Amino acid sequence: MQIMDSRFLSHNMHLESVKLFSSNDPHLRRLQTQPLVHTSSLIQELPRNEPGIYTIGGGRQVGKSTLLKQWMLTLLHEGVNPQHIAFLTGELIDDHHVVVRLVQDILSHKSSDAPFYLILDEVTYIREWDKAVKFLADAGFMEGVILIVTGSDLILIREARTRFPGRRGKADKVNFHLRPLSYSETLRLKKTLTNTQIEEIIISGTNPSEEILRILYEEFKNFLIHGGYLTAINDMAMEKRILPATFSIYSDWIRGHMVKRGKKEHFLHEILSAIIKQYGSQTTWHSLSSQLSIDHHRTIADYVETLVSMDAVFIQQAILENKLTAAPKKARKVIFTDPFIFHAVRSWLQQVQCPFKDQVLFAVNDPHLAGKLVEGVVTANYSRKYPTFYIKAEGEVDIAYIYDKRFFPVEVKWTGQLRPKDLKQIQKYPNSRIVAKTQHAYNIGHTPVEPLPLALLRLDGILK
Repeated sequence: MQIMDSRFLSHNMHLESVKLFSSNDPHLRRLQTQPLVHTSSLIQELPRNEPGIYTIGGGRQVGKSTLLKQWMLTLLHEGVNPQHIAFLTGELIDDHHVVVRLVQDILSHKSSDAPFYLILDEVTYIREWDKAVKFLADAGFMEGVILIVTGSDLILIREARTRFPGRRGKADKVNFHLRPLSYSETLRLKKTLTNTQIEEIIISGTNPSEEILRILYEEFKNFLIHGGYLTAINDMAMEKRILPATFSIYSDWIRGHMVKRGKKEHFLHEILSAIIKQYGSQTTWHSLSSQLSIDHHRTIADYVETLVSMDAVFIQQAILENKLTAAPKKARKVIFTDPFIFHAVRSWLQQVQCPFKDQVLFAVNDPHLAGKLVEGVVTANYSRKYPTFYIKAEGEVDIAYIYDKRFFPVEVKWTGQLRPKDLKQIQKYPNSRIVAKTQHAYNIGHTPVEPLPLALLRLDGILK
């Protein structure tokens, strides 16, 4: 019989019964109240029989804990002995000494040769957690154990992983990244179109009907509002708006994490304000420091790098076309990983009575601001699949993604009228394309133009 510290029993109700776990677990119970429930494809990729140390990274409130509870339920339905699964949350653990004691207690009665599934959730709350994992592995406690470690600080997770050489196991894939839903994942979740319709659109390579294209544009505009965060998506499904509390959840996460890392809130306020003011434009840390009260450009770089580690933003650098690498001396763009994070940050920076009406709806209906948001969304979706840069030459091109040792330029235009002077640079490349606010596909010279939401849908490929 597995020994479980009473503090963690609410997350381990499967030890009493699978039915109780399914109905009363705090994460699974919350899913039952939501009109739209997403099951990540990562559930099928997570290990079943190969012992080792696995990591799942991703921002806070992106659904890592819920994913793991769904995975636990899948394992139970597949016939795994409930006594061979344990879930520990780092929010209740102070340091690595406590981790060692808890895991030793849990594994002390492990007698079967069957794999044991041990989940250590949100380890970035635990001081020196990696020392515990290394000790347990070296002492032989992890033999036959599938350890899943999750964290919201991607850099901390990545650095800690390097301390486990030879201890990760034999699986081909041991590191996973959970992100907010993409546009196409959101479309499939909402079932505005059937999976069959979506696959036909992708396979055909031709323009869909006017009605389907209307739906694609309508859902893309909705995506600019709620992004891929399930809390915001379900707010819209139930309330037809995003609740003020939902904005606060995510802005408080960013502020709290930064303060926990020793950052100053007023510096964060300045830097995020500057990012939004210059959103979609290239900048340097030096140019930002000249506009802010922060004296040193290195401080700005450090704050942005921390935001990157949280999966709140990513940095898009210019490309060296002859080397297919980043141009370190050129300016860069700071882009939010999801449009909802953009809105949540604005709701904190410029507090208003109704952020949904006064900020979000205004942003998606303002041609200039919406254009910036759209460019960020398209860039973020491409960056999930490919190394992604932008082109800075005589002119600028929004995206250059790397595939098969070549780069492919993509220009993003949230307008139906394309001006020749804005297309001079993109038309210099024979393998370029334009995604725009158009109702049909056509060519400008040798450069194809495609309806923007259709291009994003095809980017993700066929539903597996």
